Amino acid sequence: MDIFRLAERSMAMDDASWARHANPWSVFSRFAILPLLALAVWSRVWLGWGALLPVAAVIVFTFVNPRLFAPVEGPPRGWAGRGTAGERLWLKRRSLALPRRHLIIGNILALLSGLGLLLYGWALWALDLKLLLLGMVWAMAAKTWFVDRMARLYDEIGPDVAR
Repeated sequence: MDIFRLAERSMAMDDASWARHANPWSVFSRFAILPLLALAVWSRVWLGWGALLPVAAVIVFTFVNPRLFAPVEGPPRGWAGRGTAGERLWLKRRSLALPRRHLIIGNILALLSGLGLLLYGWALWALDLKLLLLGMVWAMAAKTWFVDRMARLYDEIGPDVAR
């Protein structure tokens, strides 16, 4: 099972949504998702079941975000757009001959991000602020590094594949 493909399908990403997601506003606004989700889940302390409303709002924002902004015209030039284009190449890694070093570091960074998310989830359940901040920073740093590596992947092979 390819968890990356599963995530893409669960987000219902198509060519149009990927083109919009390559917009830097889409990429950088996604950095707010984990802090907003933490605040929404933590609000159960003072809102009780009413916390489901802000949690639902963050989930909707997560789904809608790649569709909110204008599509990027032409080949991606900025870091965010190149990272998004590289991520699309990464998703096709079973049918493309990607350089092995990109496959290895991509898998390592995805694993690291996942471990940070596990810590983040545990901390939200336990309401442990220190672990929450550690897990959030850990997951976000690994994901940012992953996007950077995807930008490098695109720089290396993306323009050739696009032709």
